[in-house]
Amino acid sequence: MRSARLAALLIALPLLAAAAPPGIPRSDAIDAEAARLMATSQAQGLAVAVIDDGQVVHVGAYGKRNAAGEPLLTDTVMYGASLTKAVFAYWAMQLVEEGKLDLDRPLAGYLDRPLPEYAGFLTPYSWQHLAGDNRWRQLTARMLLTHSSGFANFAFLEPDRRLRIHFDPGSRYAYSGEGLILLQFVLERGLGLDVGAEVQRRVFTPFSMTRTSLKWRADFRPNLADGWTADGRVVPHAERSKVRVAGSMDTTIADMARMASGYVRGVGLSAESAAALTAPQLPITTATQFPTLQPELPPARRRADLTAGLGVIVFEGPQGPGFYKGGHDDSTGNTWVCVKPSRRCVVILANDVRAERAFPQLVRFILGETGVPWGWEYGAMDFLR
Repeated sequence: MRSARLAALLIALPLLAAAAPPGIPRSDAIDAEAARLMATSQAQGLAVAVIDDGQVVHVGAYGKRNAAGEPLLTDTVMYGASLTKAVFAYWAMQLVEEGKLDLDRPLAGYLDRPLPEYAGFLTPYSWQHLAGDNRWRQLTARMLLTHSSGFANFAFLEPDRRLRIHFDPGSRYAYSGEGLILLQFVLERGLGLDVGAEVQRRVFTPFSMTRTSLKWRADFRPNLADGWTADGRVVPHAERSKVRVAGSMDTTIADMARMASGYVRGVGLSAESAAALTAPQLPITTATQFPTLQPELPPARRRADLTAGLGVIVFEGPQGPGFYKGGHDDSTGNTWVCVKPSRRCVVILANDVRAERAFPQLVRFILGETGVPWGWEYGAMDFLR
């Protein structure tokens, strides 16, 4: 059933003839364009990495890391935000490959008690509010990694702050950090894994990501990026003491360059598992990503070139299939874009949320036109050119 659905989805994608990718600009040209866009957007700090044929060809950092004016460097620790989700999915696929996790097995089968009986995991409400709605028994790892759990992004965003399932699990896309936290709980409670330690051992260490962690490390403090909000207010870097796979990662642009290089080459995974991460898994049926529980578009208005992968968004563009993942909070804007045929990627970490207006132009300058669904990701934002 699932194989037939996936095959139909792949057939439905536009059969575009992939254009030859343009040449990657020289590093000095990337530096100049980054500086121009920072000045136009008023962003105080920005870092960029470029991957070509799976290899790191450019890493640069520009502007300031804090209000004191200290420079942002390629080894400055920055907030990874929701890029954490893509890293977590990469490790989860290693577990799938080893037979420890089945993407389509109901997660209830990994737990020794019903989910609503557990409390106190990262949040005060946990899953007790799901009692009485047995649809939680349908939830699988694939649903959580494709944001089709039925949860709001976070329960604290609900009017009554009560976690609930809004639609049948697996039936549609609606971004949910809450779903990723549930999968983290199942891996820790059901499989007995220390998620922070395992991601460190299985991803960060093999990729030589020496200044990356899913929770705060004191050695980050001497070279740390604060953030700037849309109104120019400085926000100190948060010291996140708990692993939250929905978005607790601290990292550097140099480390994320290594991550993107390894990811796009499938290092640490079989070819089949690496391909599954960025294969179309679930149609996306909304006009924009946020708000997460908005009504679905009528079928005739839905984009056939836009689908959920496992921890990433998959798109079809003029250079062939690609994928991306964004990360955002009030003082952080990140994006990670890859084009699969050329194994080219751009990673942008910004410690100033105002830089997001520049992302489409900076990615376009480096990779050419890719087809990234910027309007779906950011809504009606006024992008720079």
